[in-house]
Amino acid sequence: MKRVKASMHMGPVSEMAIVDTFTKLIFGEESQYSNRELLIIQAFRAVDNNVVFDSHRDMGAYLRALGVGEMIKLVSAVQAQLLLDMPTSPAGGESRAPRTSMLDRPTH
Repeated sequence: MKRVKASMHMGPVSEMAIVDTFTKLIFGEESQYSNRELLIIQAFRAVDNNVVFDSHRDMGAYLRALGVGEMIKLVSAVQAQLLLDMPTSPAGGESRAPRTSMLDRPTH
């Protein structure tokens, strides 16, 4: 399973962490979200324009309506977004990697 570092302080974000956060949204757990979960939700908003202004409850309804294939693609897109947002230097003093869009990436 691929791992992505969300930030120096939170460590790697796995596909399972993304799926767990999506599950929390789907089942409407309106409890406090951890910083990692909020980062995942922020990345979700960044990769899917359909949920940019949605509440957590509406995001859960949107996720419930997705098919398995769509969900797999979304998890990959969120993971890629988290990688784009990751600082390039542990010291934080160097410049960040240039941001690229999903459209700029090579296809297989």
